[in-house]
Amino acid sequence: MNTKTVFIAEDEPLARDLLRDAIYAHPALRLAGEAGDGATALEQINRIRPDVVFMDIQMPEMTGLEVLRRLSCAPDIVFTTAYDQYAVTAFELNAVDYLLKPFTRARFDAAVARLLEAPMPPREIVDAALEQATRRKEGQPAGRLERILVRDRGRIFPLSLNEIEYLKADSKYTAIAARGQTFLVRIGISELEAQLDPTRFIRVHRSALVNLDFVDSMRADDQSQLLIQMRDGTMLTASREASKVLREMAI
Repeated sequence: MNTKTVFIAEDEPLARDLLRDAIYAHPALRLAGEAGDGATALEQINRIRPDVVFMDIQMPEMTGLEVLRRLSCAPDIVFTTAYDQYAVTAFELNAVDYLLKPFTRARFDAAVARLLEAPMPPREIVDAALEQATRRKEGQPAGRLERILVRDRGRIFPLSLNEIEYLKADSKYTAIAARGQTFLVRIGISELEAQLDPTRFIRVHRSALVNLDFVDSMRADDQSQLLIQMRDGTMLTASREASKVLREMAI
């Protein structure tokens, strides 16, 4: 088994202790260093050049995003944070995983399993995502997503939004129907909706979005709510509000 060198960038002592103990206990990982603030993390990561960084997003002196922007190397990243609103940022940056504190040892082990099978995306993809995340943090428009990286049987590949037929909420995940398959991604449906083209992707009820390009037909039920038949045969019922919007869109 190939051993990966690991660096911890985490300002909370308890979280740092948990990560340290978990890394020591894992045979595929070797702790190479740690830091409790962004400036120290940047200096040491550039010097040590570890394979993996467990990176807290909110740290003193410099955030995790600022550290990533200034790195001269490209380690795999597992974000750690107490704030789940950063899930979109982690997703855009193609982080290997996203640990929401407090996390369990089982959750850590699951992240490491992904880490050992997931290739790091090209640096230019990370740089573009960093620019987009920084613009959103500064209140500027983040722009629309053009593709999503999804996992399937140990592989990671880009999925164009043109291929997505519909999306359904699944707890804290979103199930994406495309290519005759369903892919689960670690991001809420509302967070994804904010970056999709609203003229194509319509929220038909609280837990579903449809790509109008893949709608076969719509008809009203006994309650005057629209029944939406997708091209793959899936039937979805639009809420009263969504039904009204869809009717108004009809010529």
